[in-house]
Amino acid sequence: MAPTPVITGIGASLPPRVVTNDDLARQLDTTDEWIRTRTGISRRHVVQPGTTTSDLAVEAGARALKNAGTSDADLVVLATTTPDRPCPATAPTVAARLGLGTVPAFDVAAVCSGFVYALYTATAALVAGQARTALVVGAESFTTLLNPRDRTTAAIFGDGAGAVVLSARPDAADPKQAGILHFDLGSDGTLADLITVPGGGAEQRTSAREPEPDAQYFQMDGRAVFSAAVRRMSDSTRAALGASGWSVEQVDWLVGHQANVRILTAVAEQLDLPPEKALIHLDRVGNTSAASIPLALADGCLRGRLKAGDRVVLTAFGGGATWGSATLVWPDLPPVENPTTAP
Repeated sequence: MAPTPVITGIGASLPPRVVTNDDLARQLDTTDEWIRTRTGISRRHVVQPGTTTSDLAVEAGARALKNAGTSDADLVVLATTTPDRPCPATAPTVAARLGLGTVPAFDVAAVCSGFVYALYTATAALVAGQARTALVVGAESFTTLLNPRDRTTAAIFGDGAGAVVLSARPDAADPKQAGILHFDLGSDGTLADLITVPGGGAEQRTSAREPEPDAQYFQMDGRAVFSAAVRRMSDSTRAALGASGWSVEQVDWLVGHQANVRILTAVAEQLDLPPEKALIHLDRVGNTSAASIPLALADGCLRGRLKAGDRVVLTAFGGGATWGSATLVWPDLPPVENPTTAP
């Protein structure tokens, strides 16, 4: 029987600089009330000059390995939209800095769905017997993509990293025991322009046209994203639940991509899930793209909300467009380290 991958460690990292809504209001035409009402966000963490995505990923990965009681992993999968460089991938740098040697390491680019995609990739490797232990990281310096004059995107996004250690346990095949169970993934490339950074890639470089002003910055069609995210996350969650044989009533926690509190609430409503079962973390960190789900999981552990045996559903929607969900039974983990010393 194939082994069942189990989360055996978790860690997180947030840059110490905190930017509140009031801080943004002093720079842009916005208010704390406007931001809270539309997003549910009160503050976010922002990288300082000299801090890279790999810095955040290494710190989160080190904490996850420590939490798992190991210093080894034979696979590293990093979900990020903000690699240190366009080339090469950032994951090998993370693996080397963590002292993991010459293990396979690569990046996954699925924007806000990235962590679910990375988790799926690592899970498949463990089930196939190609790895025994995998480090899965979601890390973003997303604020580096933002137009500083755009009050909408400046209010939404933050930086950070979260990581989990996956281990293959042959004795975890019992569905009542902790483990990663089922996935549902999808994409629709016709929606590529909903969430995009149009400049900087080969498309722009091979075009005879001059790049549009602000093409190097993140752009999003907020209304269209809201509708697509609610529909795709809801449908994907139902598919993952069906594959696992779970009813909505059996779900203890819905851990959605932390994009907007209204999206998370709407998804819970679509699923007939009590809103208090949707784990919320974005109020304190904003939308951290691929890092948001592991950061929310780490925070849930830190605050004692996630408990061993809980039935958890992860779900996300991101650029591409991409979406994905996963079901898992939460493990018994040691206490989690606080990801930052900020108040």
